[in-house]
Amino acid sequence: MPSSVHSKDKQTFKSDLVESQKTPRPSSAEEAEESPYRDEEKGIEPTQHAEKALDAHSTKTTESVIPSPPDGGLHAWLKVFGGFMIYINIWGFTLSYGTFQAYYKSDLLSSASPSAISWIGTVQAWLLIFFGVLSGPLFDLGYFRVMLVAGNVLVVFGIMMLSLSTQYWQVFLSQGICMGLGAGLLYIPSLALVGIWFDKKRAIALGIVMSGIAVGGVVYIIMFDRLLKSSGFPWAMRAIGFVALAAALLSIPALLSGSSVLTTKRKPRALFDKTAYKDKLFLIFTSCSFSTFLGYIIPYFYIPTYARDRLGLSQSMGLYMLVMAIAASFFGRLVSGALAQWLGPIVTWALCTFASAILSLCWISIDEEANFIAFSILWGFFSAALVTLPSAAFANITPDLSRLGTRLGMSWSVSSIATLIGAPIAGALLKTNADGHLNFIGVQIWSGVCLLIGTGFLCVLWFVTMKTQNKGWRV
Repeated sequence: MPSSVHSKDKQTFKSDLVESQKTPRPSSAEEAEESPYRDEEKGIEPTQHAEKALDAHSTKTTESVIPSPPDGGLHAWLKVFGGFMIYINIWGFTLSYGTFQAYYKSDLLSSASPSAISWIGTVQAWLLIFFGVLSGPLFDLGYFRVMLVAGNVLVVFGIMMLSLSTQYWQVFLSQGICMGLGAGLLYIPSLALVGIWFDKKRAIALGIVMSGIAVGGVVYIIMFDRLLKSSGFPWAMRAIGFVALAAALLSIPALLSGSSVLTTKRKPRALFDKTAYKDKLFLIFTSCSFSTFLGYIIPYFYIPTYARDRLGLSQSMGLYMLVMAIAASFFGRLVSGALAQWLGPIVTWALCTFASAILSLCWISIDEEANFIAFSILWGFFSAALVTLPSAAFANITPDLSRLGTRLGMSWSVSSIATLIGAPIAGALLKTNADGHLNFIGVQIWSGVCLLIGTGFLCVLWFVTMKTQNKGWRV
């Protein structure tokens, strides 16, 4: 065989083999034994594996081996640990924004309206989701390392700059824009990396990563409450920034361990599929997620403020109400995931959305501490499914799974707008009574009605899916 032809075939085989890491499928025991994942853990590069395989089959046409994920081992579980640390920082701050909403309104930004203050948190959440969708193709192009470092730098830098902020625009840029952009660069790629290394144990691995949301929210809220009293806002934020820096420094080597294959460019996922707009299930699903996101995050933003202003509780007690809600969301994710295996993700999503809507409307009548504690815990438990189940439900309604990522990204891009505007609209409905206390009835009705509308759309989605796909009622 001429050397030029052999060199070309070798390069083609190496390219095909390395690209195959993105969409692994189960292989035979013999294939698994030759897996580049296992060679990499032994210090052998995937390209060396490709050369060995090519030399063994250079006289005949060879199809590239598509290995299965290792589903375990040091490098695989390091990805879970790294993702857990990432989620502590990016989602922990997002769900705990109610802590900052209450403090900004009473102290640092007391001249700003509740709606204006809400924009800071919702812009952060919107950038997390919106740029999370855009970061998927960058991951496919081999820029994961750059995004990992840049995202962590932006998150920690934003926290440190927040400690120096005294005016609204400074808080908006540091917490809303800087931290939001950093979180967006880290959101989807950290999940995708776990998915590459796990198959049968993927649900367990992703569940551990997602638990970082509750851990981060609880830790940062308690730190903020304790340090705000003893050291003031600037040093409270600096201390939180150092904890976030430690989590970031631990996540980087864990996520990069054994992942040199990710520097190779792969075929990027398409960002747009025009056929989706002719798919009625796609349109109904997007209406479901948009309407539920309009009302979902509002109680998380206003639980501390309500406890302090309406119930007359201390600032610390108001923050611990939010801690209870976030802690309950951890168990809510576990239970709703298990229930979805039995009832189906769409049915479970609808039940949890309806329960959340009823809780939001019942919030109107709560005027005692014990009742509000019960509300906070139940809200965190039931509302957790509103974020975790849509992705599972979407897989059930997508006819072509090769377009799953593209269509889900399109739907999330629209739904992220609801995350952006939901809390500010509720803030604009927050009025001040003649006695100087805040009237939350507009906030409560807005959240409850949006979730009831979402429940209605989910009922339509369930009915249409059941009729068109003949899967029975468990969808």
